[in-house]
Amino acid sequence: MARVLALTRDLLFGSRVQGALVAAGHEVELITDEPRLRELLAGRADVLVVDLTDGELDGAGIVESLTAAGELHSTCTLAFYSHVDAAARQRAERADFDLVVPRSRMAREGAELIERLLG
Repeated sequence: MARVLALTRDLLFGSRVQGALVAAGHEVELITDEPRLRELLAGRADVLVVDLTDGELDGAGIVESLTAAGELHSTCTLAFYSHVDAAARQRAERADFDLVVPRSRMAREGAELIERLLG
């Protein structure tokens, strides 16, 4: 079982991801803002999932900042983006996420993607 933190303000999609990951045996907490994320990362997290579809939440920038501050330790990072937003994908790749996938793939294969990161 992995401890997964999911940074998203889309609670409908976030709940869908959470449900799939919990069904696969993981502990999942949805987070909607950076301060709460930093608070929870002070503990241990195996995987951080970041929603890049929210234009008001700079997920790639947050991960860059966390990495620079050494706050991610051994936490794997997974970002998902809208398939039509190539700029978000490129920014996530530059932010050095461990895995970057379209939102549709996250919906279909979320649990498998987490297992791949942990494997």
